[in-house]
Amino acid sequence: MNYIKHLNAIFEVFASDTRLNPTHISLYFALFQMWNENRFPNSFLVDRNSTMLLSKIGSRTTYHRCISNLHQWEYIVYEPSQNRFKGSRVRMPIFEISPGQVADMNDTTDELAVVSYININKHIKTNNKLSRESIPKNEQVVLNFFKNNHWEAVEATRFYNHYQGIGWKVGGNSSIEDWRAFAKKWMLKANELNADKEPARKPRKKGKVDYLQTTTKKNYGEPL
Repeated sequence: MNYIKHLNAIFEVFASDTRLNPTHISLYFALFQMWNENRFPNSFLVDRNSTMLLSKIGSRTTYHRCISNLHQWEYIVYEPSQNRFKGSRVRMPIFEISPGQVADMNDTTDELAVVSYININKHIKTNNKLSRESIPKNEQVVLNFFKNNHWEAVEATRFYNHYQGIGWKVGGNSSIEDWRAFAKKWMLKANELNADKEPARKPRKKGKVDYLQTTTKKNYGEPL
């Protein structure tokens, strides 16, 4: 077990994995510290209360969700205990720069598994590419986005019709990578144009105003 190589690899994986939040990372390093204190065994027992205290997690629901996520995403192997008087068991696969080996979670050997973070990064990048919405699915998606940002619906329709008409491209060649970012630019430009159209307020005349003064000559001899 190379402490430095493992940390370097896991930090690089964490930086690329958009599924993780700070609670996942805090929990992982709490488990890593416990693994370190036990001199990196093949597996070790964990106590929920102690782990929550070390990872600064205050909710049991959050703890169980995060540890289940780490298990699902193959950062750890979590074996929950069915006995409340006995702690659950955790295995920590090794992350290294070497791309040759992948962890076998069903392996019964005493040797620690080695995980290739290169393969994990490829999987993460593929998921990110598929999940990124370069163009909206339909006009309703755009309307909902504008509504959530408290923008006028008419601007949403103008935005959608404009870019739908030009095939969601920039300069006629480059495809839009993030339509939401272009929507924000659209609204910034729209707000600037609206500000330019507002008529200038007439400055007030200094001094007192004579509200009894009239400009129209009247014949007060005529009956009302």
